Amino acid sequence: TAYSPEELFVREYIADKSPDVVVNILDSNNLERNLYLTTQLIDMDIKVVGALNMFDEFENSGDKLDYRQLGHLLGIPFVPTVGSKGKGLEDLYDKIIEVYEDRDMTLRHIHINYGPQIESSIFEIQEKIYMPENQFLFNAISSRFLAIKLLELDKAAEAKANLCSNAQQILQTRDVEGRRIFKELNEDAESLVTDAKYGFIAGALKETLKPNPVTKKRTSDIIDIIITHKIWGIPIFIVFMWLTFWGTFKLGHYPMNWIQIFINFISVQLNQSMADGILKDLLIQGIIGGVGGVITFLPNILLLYLFISLMEDTGYMARAVFIMDKAMHKIGLHGKSFIPLLMGFGCNVPAILSTRIIESKRDRLITMLILPFMSCSARLPIYILLISAFFPYYQGTILFLIYMIGVLLAIGSALFFRKVLFPHPDIPFVMELPPYRMPTVRTLSRHMWHRAEQYLKKIGGIILAASIIVWALGYFPRDFDGSKHYDVQRDLVNAQYAHEVFQTQNFKLKIEKQIKEVKLNKIYLEKESLRQQNSYIGRIGQFLTPIMMPLGFDWKMSVAVITGIAAKEVVVGTLGVLYQTDLHSGNVSTSQIKKIQEQTYHSGKRIGQKVFSPRVAFSFMLFILIYFPCIAVVASIRREAGASKWALFSVLYTTGVAYMVAFVFYQLSGIFF
Repeated sequence: TAYSPEELFVREYIADKSPDVVVNILDSNNLERNLYLTTQLIDMDIKVVGALNMFDEFENSGDKLDYRQLGHLLGIPFVPTVGSKGKGLEDLYDKIIEVYEDRDMTLRHIHINYGPQIESSIFEIQEKIYMPENQFLFNAISSRFLAIKLLELDKAAEAKANLCSNAQQILQTRDVEGRRIFKELNEDAESLVTDAKYGFIAGALKETLKPNPVTKKRTSDIIDIIITHKIWGIPIFIVFMWLTFWGTFKLGHYPMNWIQIFINFISVQLNQSMADGILKDLLIQGIIGGVGGVITFLPNILLLYLFISLMEDTGYMARAVFIMDKAMHKIGLHGKSFIPLLMGFGCNVPAILSTRIIESKRDRLITMLILPFMSCSARLPIYILLISAFFPYYQGTILFLIYMIGVLLAIGSALFFRKVLFPHPDIPFVMELPPYRMPTVRTLSRHMWHRAEQYLKKIGGIILAASIIVWALGYFPRDFDGSKHYDVQRDLVNAQYAHEVFQTQNFKLKIEKQIKEVKLNKIYLEKESLRQQNSYIGRIGQFLTPIMMPLGFDWKMSVAVITGIAAKEVVVGTLGVLYQTDLHSGNVSTSQIKKIQEQTYHSGKRIGQKVFSPRVAFSFMLFILIYFPCIAVVASIRREAGASKWALFSVLYTTGVAYMVAFVFYQLSGIFF
């Protein structure tokens, strides 16, 4: 029975695509609940193989299951597996092939008996479906399954029945039979079918399952007394989240430095070995300056995913959902919405896709619209860059604060949406708390490798392309008004010091050379600053400056914000390209952190002042946290919400809130600090 888009998709796939074999994965520790889906697959009359997963935990509990006999009773072969350790997978593959080739002796189709009244109604509806003109339907999906679903008043089954030439007759028969059942048994057909299924499951387990006669309190139950405590539960969760961000910084600091040293080494070697020109500029400033700045933060991304995976694999994530359920109800959602929100800390795109698990369309839409406030790992490199540069003594705390601001904005927005856009009551749900488990190196490394692969693909694709485009827009045009003035100044300095050095004693020669380099460097920087402002990207930035200046942003930050619409990692790459080191002096090994710390205004009212400060950095992080979700997120919202208006609303709402929050913070902080 499909209550959510996710469940409906699976059912439609089985019906429309007719897969060769369906693998039904069950939690061996909750067989009664898990076998309910199995009974529905039996009704569909398809080839099924059951995977009894987490079988090691089942055996450790002292329970005994004759899974071969269970297979004979249900007409489905079962294979014990331990997915986290890869045990039983070869047997599962072999069984799938045997079932596909009709070599398995267990496989047979059975009918679950729903009692004479229900069975009579199923037969009546089947007769109406089983007409020659409806062959297209009952060849694809079992007529018995469709009849049962129609009795349960399933909307998806009604849509299928409406495709039949005698649709009206089928639905009338269903209505007549439904009324007869209620009159005779004083209960609706859906409840009776459910009871019959659980009765069938109970009978099968009675013959095959021997529970451990000694019942003992599980370790999980003892830990849950503290972890899910109504007072201590939320503070413990907050501590775990703070430790996640603290560990992301502390442990990631060392490999981040190693990667930075390697990138600096490549930059220096290229600078020394290549002749000046467009290719050298592209490689050092465009590719290494952009991509190199982003790849530096790969260790931090992996560490964040490691901590999230640890919470998932140990079973704590389910407790976090349980703990937050009451709080989520206060904002008009429930604990199930917390799962996508927590996933959003990794990436908003799969988090939006995971909203399919939410039955209520209202809750799905609210969750999707507040998800962009969950700070995804793509934003993490920006935070690490600015926090490392301007908040060295409070790194973990500032990062935790940024993430919590996103959470608070999500809560506020959910309350607003519930009151204004979706004023309907929420739906309660029951969540299962799995036992605590020791995570395995295999699953943790798989999660981390998958994330690293995604990150590296993005670096080699969209970030590389964006960095080259930003570089090209900043490199051209080469000539601008006033460039000859700086060339004349440079020639004068060279001529002056050539004469002075000629007359200078040897012991003063080194000092004279240093003074000359300082003057030439100053001329170079002023010329380069003016050239950048007159470049194509400089003109875009200058156009945006009046809008973004009240937030404390210069034109380069404004450009980085625009490029970040494609993917948030591109912001770091853009800053790396635009805030370049001084190639004139050959110093290309300066880290990106050092570059942004030393940036100053070269023109205007603030000439000589630092571009960045802790105040500007925090305002910039706030804006990046909140504004325009990346293109992939917008596309996902459009697809999952089923309408472009919600994607557009998300863009306008988040960007508007971002501007307001950054503006208020920057202006008020200027008064107090």
